[in-house]
Amino acid sequence: MKKTNPFSSSRRGFFGLAAAGLAAAATAQAARPARASVTTNARIVIIGAGAAGTALANRLVQRLDGAQITVIDGRTEHYYQPGLSLVAAGLKPASYTVSRTTDWIPRGVTLLAERAAAIDPEARRVETEGGTRLDYDFLIVAPGLVLDHDAIPGFSLDMVGRDGIGALYAGPDYAARTWQAASHFIENGGVGVFTRPATEMKCAGAPLKHTFLIEDIASRGPAAGRHSFQYTAPQGALFSVPIVAEKVRMLYAERGIDTHLRHKLISIEPGRKQARFEATTIDPVTRAESVSQVDMDYDYLHVIPPMRAPQVIRESGLSWADKWTDQGWVECDQQTLRHLRYPEVFALGDVAGVPKGKTAASVKWQVPVVEDHLVAAIEGHEGTETFNGYTSCPLITRVGRAMLVEFDYKDNLVPSFPGLIAPLEELWISWLMKEVALKATYNAMLRGKA
Repeated sequence: MKKTNPFSSSRRGFFGLAAAGLAAAATAQAARPARASVTTNARIVIIGAGAAGTALANRLVQRLDGAQITVIDGRTEHYYQPGLSLVAAGLKPASYTVSRTTDWIPRGVTLLAERAAAIDPEARRVETEGGTRLDYDFLIVAPGLVLDHDAIPGFSLDMVGRDGIGALYAGPDYAARTWQAASHFIENGGVGVFTRPATEMKCAGAPLKHTFLIEDIASRGPAAGRHSFQYTAPQGALFSVPIVAEKVRMLYAERGIDTHLRHKLISIEPGRKQARFEATTIDPVTRAESVSQVDMDYDYLHVIPPMRAPQVIRESGLSWADKWTDQGWVECDQQTLRHLRYPEVFALGDVAGVPKGKTAASVKWQVPVVEDHLVAAIEGHEGTETFNGYTSCPLITRVGRAMLVEFDYKDNLVPSFPGLIAPLEELWISWLMKEVALKATYNAMLRGKA
């Protein structure tokens, strides 16, 4: 299907420059004054070469003189995950999100291209799948999370792109295949069913964005008016921040997107194009819950599976014992990201067991906190930096429009550009912050410069 550019090149150029300027301002805002390097022979192991691990490695190599810094990760490719929503809507090629892991690892840091297989926090040792053993003085746990596709009977990744199945979270190629399935739905009409999992998840706005984008493109396509959009969520609200949830509810209602809250995807029958949900109903008087099963037919189904900490983390003894027990997020102080039982261990990024923060924008603010406390520990004193739960979601509502939603642990809106970018308005500038400027800021973060 031929897609038309929703804005002219001149207008795009103007707003692109403005967005780039705002991104530069945000980077400068987070820039730190030059600090004297600290001489140490500390052995620092970082599990994970994603956004969090790479950004921290780049900052530590600038701060520490003589430290042995090792990053463990078996992946050869680095994914710019904020771009997957754009790929899954046909707005960017898969290659837009892919680079080499080695492109971002700085000199002075050893990259061990293996997967972590075991962690012994008592012995302060990590073992890789290849049998390498690394003793550490400090451990940074930043392996990201895993997508538990096996938790949905009837679904497998080889279905993505065929028979109406999409799954953009699975990676760049799968995001591109998701667009294949979505574009067929756009061109032919039918019922689109969009899901999100019951677990904590990275970028909780992505399911909403994908629904918004596919509806917007479909409304201007050859089958306009012949689509039905059904958004399902196991939660009782569309977003964790109440004021944002209400705004999304209103926009969905205006655009004819039906919402089914407390609906958890439990299986699919791809041959029949039918999805089964566990639906929870709450009695308005007694507040008693009743559970039933609901089947929905679909022509397009977007699957987002449960998300959990990697198995090596769940088996390490580092996870919370009294919450998120089915997911395994690392136990840590929500302000310092330091482990509560093993003070030489820090959690970063998606795997951190904190109430908010599974976004790249959160990583940008988490990394300096961990850096501060780790360097302070080496110097023999306490750090002072804290993480307030900052999370950012450029919530795309149309091609060319987005809301730049930023919030903290307390669900307060914390806009970076108050008076310039209204967080709950659908703006061109917010779209271009996402589509043009965000990647440059992300790359600067990886280099330890934002």
